[in-house]
Amino acid sequence: MEPLEQYMQKLAGSTQRNSAFSKDLPFQEWRDGLAAAFTERLGGFPEIAEELQPVLLERIVCSGYTRERIEITTYEGLRMPLYLLIPDQPLTTPAPAVLAIHGHGYGSREIVGLDPGGAERLGDPGLHKDFAVSLAEQGFVVAAPELLGFGDRRLEEDLTSGEPGRNSCFRLSSALLMAGKTMAGYRIYETMRALDYLQTRHEVKGERIGIMGISGGGLVAGFTAALDERIACAVVSGYANTFADSILTRNHCLDNYIPGILREAEMPDLLGLIAPRGLFLESGDADHLFGPRGAKIALARLETIYGAAHHSGQVEADFFTGGHEIHGEPAFAWLRKQLA
Repeated sequence: MEPLEQYMQKLAGSTQRNSAFSKDLPFQEWRDGLAAAFTERLGGFPEIAEELQPVLLERIVCSGYTRERIEITTYEGLRMPLYLLIPDQPLTTPAPAVLAIHGHGYGSREIVGLDPGGAERLGDPGLHKDFAVSLAEQGFVVAAPELLGFGDRRLEEDLTSGEPGRNSCFRLSSALLMAGKTMAGYRIYETMRALDYLQTRHEVKGERIGIMGISGGGLVAGFTAALDERIACAVVSGYANTFADSILTRNHCLDNYIPGILREAEMPDLLGLIAPRGLFLESGDADHLFGPRGAKIALARLETIYGAAHHSGQVEADFFTGGHEIHGEPAFAWLRKQLA
């Protein structure tokens, strides 16, 4: 009898990819088919969007930008807070914007320079490196939504645990799976609602909106861009890889798993739905979760897909010396060009 690890690798590797990229299909026909199948695997999205009903929770003037905390309706019965950073000197007026998507940690406050209680953070910014603030400093209007299961959007047992980094991903993901939904699907759709809100703001140039996310936020950023063509370009940090080389090699948070997705395609093909719009990958050479081997495989596959879309130069990567973290400046420079 073969080792169980070997059996599971064979199972994942031999699963028929029904919607994988093929040069035998016209690009748009392939894209439309995989996008529909992917949406179904995620659990689908509401046919009718709820009214956003935005409420301003706070407004703070910071050095170089103004920070607002706003709450909007996403699903019926669900409200989502987000930070909006409005630079004092935008690139243009109205300005291009970027959706900044945090990963695992204590939520949206972690990428806007705040501690878990909302006070200015004085210590180490960690793997996120306050990248929402960095984007505002580039002149972008920045929206940083609070993903379901983090920060203020946790179950009561986690909110009262005294551990700000303790998330509610497992129980929420489990409940969604039992209802035929997925956490990835909910987070992607809620990010689409944050995009809806950005397009209502007079400060924002609605057709020049990008997205950037790290780790689990990279999943949300990449897959939201894949399914919502209003997003002009995407930066995926510490996530772009293959499922086989990342989440299937270790115990990951349940929010990473999408039932049956390998029957449609591997991760690079899903990210390939962004083509021909711009895509930029960040990958640290010491990233222990989404390592460089799988990232380079993903890039090669994406280059093939972008070539088929006749936009080979629209996919780029920054393979940097570092770990599972935001790198920053090369991606910021790329966003400035893409959204100019």
